[in-house]
Amino acid sequence: MRLVIQIPCLNEAETLGETLSALPRHVEGFSEVLWLVIDDGSTDDTVDVAWTHGADAVVSLTQNKGLAVAFATGVDAALRMGADVIVNTDGDNQYDAADVAKLTEPIVAGRADLVIGSRDIRGHPEFSWLKKRLQRLGSWTVRQASGTKVEDVTSGFRAYSRDAALAANVVSRFTYTLETVIQAGKSDLAVTDVRVGVNPTTRPSRLFRSNRQYVRRAAGTIVRVYAMHEPLRVFAACAAVFAAVGVFLFARFGWFWAISDGSGHVQSLIVGAVALLVAMQLVMLGVLADLLRANRVIAERTLRRVRAIELDVGALTKREPPASGSATR
Repeated sequence: MRLVIQIPCLNEAETLGETLSALPRHVEGFSEVLWLVIDDGSTDDTVDVAWTHGADAVVSLTQNKGLAVAFATGVDAALRMGADVIVNTDGDNQYDAADVAKLTEPIVAGRADLVIGSRDIRGHPEFSWLKKRLQRLGSWTVRQASGTKVEDVTSGFRAYSRDAALAANVVSRFTYTLETVIQAGKSDLAVTDVRVGVNPTTRPSRLFRSNRQYVRRAAGTIVRVYAMHEPLRVFAACAAVFAAVGVFLFARFGWFWAISDGSGHVQSLIVGAVALLVAMQLVMLGVLADLLRANRVIAERTLRRVRAIELDVGALTKREPPASGSATR
């Protein structure tokens, strides 16, 4: 079996060397371990550092396209390299590379398709009180949306089986971490997590400038991805709110009509009727969205099989990646 460890990078020249030096070349259950660096439009010496410190392949994007795009590009490249398992880690040496074996063990044993390396959020010495609460709240929300039991859904230290990698379809340009957990939980993939260690922080996060920005963008990603997988529930919940308002206003009109002539309260009848009409329209939209979801699931399964066939026949290994460019040694 072949393990490919991929590292999405943006201007990580100062830390990438240390990250690569810590990565293992031998992991139990694998006959070969390769290192892949995805350069997300870096303007420093990230690529040179990658080659100097032993990277087996480097994929360079023409410009900065965001972490989610870099991750998806790396997954495609790793599959073309013949990966049976893909481990994703960060270029800032945030995670303890010695735990790569812990990540891959459930996949090698056949117990999981996606394994998340969960940090000790409660005891993390560098997380503020607010960040700990936000991390735990965000993870709880994603657990409810995905039906998984992952403690640290924002962790970028994770392992994918070949099947899980083939099924990964990242839509968000913000981050892949939340989206892929929800996607995996809503599919036929087995998801688990293991506790991993962390190293001292070398730089602040580049995904967001403040906790407020992160919460706003993460919440938007969770709602959008959940709506993609459970559109009928989302539209039905919105419809229920409007229906409740409509019923309340109709009841209000009926009450005043019963105790008096009802004059002066016609507006309740009108607004209530509009609310009920909106509720009906939302239910209809939910049904249509659910039909589209079914088509999307079929399309994703077809894409998954096509990608698997292309890899099996070697179609992707015989040509260079388009536009983004790549290099191997």
